[in-house]
Amino acid sequence: MAELLRASSISSLAGLEEELTCSICLCVFESPVTTPCGHNFCLPCLEMTWGDGAASTFSCPQCRSTFVSRPELKKNTVLCKVVEQLQGTQEVSKEKGWDGSKPPRVACDSCLEAEAAKTCLTCMASFCQEHLRPHLDSPAFQGHQLSLPMKDLQQRKCQTHNKLLDFYCKEHAACICCICLVKHKLCTCVPMQEAKGAKESQLKNRLTELYALNEKASQSLDQVRVQQKQISEIAARKMDLLRAEFQEMIALIKEEEKAAMTNVAAEEKRVKDKFEYVHTILGRKKKEIQGERDQIEMMLIEDDDITFLKKAAKLRQSSIKDVFIPKIDLDQNLIHTIYQKAFVLKETVKQLVAQPQEKKTEGNVPWKPKPLMTMGQPGKNVPQQPAKKNALSNASKDAAKESNEEDAAETKQRRRPAKRTPSPSQRARSSSRPQTGTPSGTLETFLTKSREELLEFATKFTLDYHTAHNKVILSEQNTKISVSDTPQIYPLHPQRFMYCSQVQGFQCFKRGIHYWEVELERNNFCGVGICYGTMARQGAESRLGRNSSSWCIEWFNARISAWHNDIEKCLPNTKVKKIGVLLNYEGGFVIFFGVSEKISILYKFRAQFTEALYPAFWVFSSGTTISVCQLK
Repeated sequence: MAELLRASSISSLAGLEEELTCSICLCVFESPVTTPCGHNFCLPCLEMTWGDGAASTFSCPQCRSTFVSRPELKKNTVLCKVVEQLQGTQEVSKEKGWDGSKPPRVACDSCLEAEAAKTCLTCMASFCQEHLRPHLDSPAFQGHQLSLPMKDLQQRKCQTHNKLLDFYCKEHAACICCICLVKHKLCTCVPMQEAKGAKESQLKNRLTELYALNEKASQSLDQVRVQQKQISEIAARKMDLLRAEFQEMIALIKEEEKAAMTNVAAEEKRVKDKFEYVHTILGRKKKEIQGERDQIEMMLIEDDDITFLKKAAKLRQSSIKDVFIPKIDLDQNLIHTIYQKAFVLKETVKQLVAQPQEKKTEGNVPWKPKPLMTMGQPGKNVPQQPAKKNALSNASKDAAKESNEEDAAETKQRRRPAKRTPSPSQRARSSSRPQTGTPSGTLETFLTKSREELLEFATKFTLDYHTAHNKVILSEQNTKISVSDTPQIYPLHPQRFMYCSQVQGFQCFKRGIHYWEVELERNNFCGVGICYGTMARQGAESRLGRNSSSWCIEWFNARISAWHNDIEKCLPNTKVKKIGVLLNYEGGFVIFFGVSEKISILYKFRAQFTEALYPAFWVFSSGTTISVCQLK
């Protein structure tokens, strides 16, 4: 009856084992203490979690409640007694098999039928109650060590000496018997229970450290999320500021556009009013001529001589002057000034946008745009706009002084008579004649020049990101082109190529002689050429050489050909990997060279260029790259 009561109490305490487990080490409480929030922990675990007390705040590991100062921890005596009672009942349950599960059934090694009652660790065998009697009665077996039946007895034997594994070698991390101690006499060997206790203590400490690290990791995760939210808020504020700045710039440009259009419209109205006045005068003159004509016609039909002569004497004797139309035209100087200001504004914005980001952030001298010309008629001083409407209102005194000097130079320049713009025929005749003091611009002259002579016209340029096809990758500060297997996500732009994997240069050439070189790698499918900025961006006609606005040479597998206006000219094969391009805008030709130890001519085009020209490139096959060479 007592055993039944003890078994029931043991089962009730076993149900509380989960409640008596520390949430840090996940073991039964050892010296349990209670925090102000009501949770219980092992005293060593809590002290290791809180550290040496250098932290400004302390928190409960379970509910995360924070304490301003380190709480004074007191031992929970009631919980200690319950834990001691639980540990005692667990030992009894292990011996009696009251843990709720059936003990493992071990057969007697003598009869192999009855259930073993004890296991002799000296004989290394298990015996039932009947065959165990010699161990209990005979003095010869009094020194034998008996224990509860062990099912895995063979695993506890030394495979070499058939002895019980009673020791643990720390150096070899192996369980050994008493005979193995001879071989391990230089090692540190401890009893099995001591080694188990030391290892359990080590694992508990490691578990506590892992819990502390997990706590720090959780705090770090929360901190990362907080920082991420802060960064998002900062970025949103910066984007709002940038949006406001760009809107202000757009408003300034709109205002400049409106002022320019107003001035041109005023000049148009002035000229139209002059035409209206001339039209009125010419109308009056026409009426006067027509009236005199009618009088003469009426006199010519008069039959009476006297009446005819009298009427003829009354006619005005002075002759009517010939019809004259005065020369009326727009003020080309004013129109040119307005256009020049718009062009300078565009180039200034273009240069600022194209400036590499590293040059903006490094310690280089910041780039300053030149002060823009004041809108107005030539020779007239126009007052500057208020600070909110003038983009240069925040400039320094030096910039203002430089602006005044440039305004004075501009006013002086305006007072000079404007030069006439030559007609296309005059430009053609002037371009055909070599200019004084400059190298001869004829095609034959450049065909015989060496590479060193061509390098005198070396030009540097970069590639325009806004024109790159979505399969084109730009690298090395927009001087190298390659092909991507997956389309890139580029923003929409009216100048972006949409049909072929092409890109054009950022700088354009409107006059002069220019020379550049590009290096090819795996040139199976690629093209090098020039094009107008107005070339088509969509459809089959947007490919280099397939229209009247571009000239190129291209590699299509082993075939090399020159293209213009959708007309192909096959070229002899060459193994050169570097291509030189010479453009003479006024001369009206472009030459493609093969650059190696000796320079060779691949092809030449003749054309009368009428628009600004851009370097252009075409790449198709994966692995093909085109790099713009930096010439000195």
